[in-house]
Amino acid sequence: MSTMVLLTLISVVGAAVLFIALAVYLLLIIAELEQIGGERKVYGMPSSFLSKIRLGVRAIEVQTGGLPRYVTSLNAGLSAVRDGLRAIDRNLGGVIAAVSRQEAR
Repeated sequence: MSTMVLLTLISVVGAAVLFIALAVYLLLIIAELEQIGGERKVYGMPSSFLSKIRLGVRAIEVQTGGLPRYVTSLNAGLSAVRDGLRAIDRNLGGVIAAVSRQEAR
């Protein structure tokens, strides 16, 4: 048997072992995922963890769906509050400075 044929056979066997190992690990991963989140139903309700997470995420999406309409008006209101608080801060700074001047006299 020539060296070239031997190297070819070794390469083919190595590739076959690699693909078999890949298939085995993929099957193990699929089995584990089916335990976690298969489409099993108990009394007509989804019972897997993944389906419960999916339902929870969907509920959050539905409940927060109206927020984008109000965010712009909320931002405008908060900007007005910020400006008002800055004005109060300036006025309080002036009051503190005036009281400090009176105490110094």
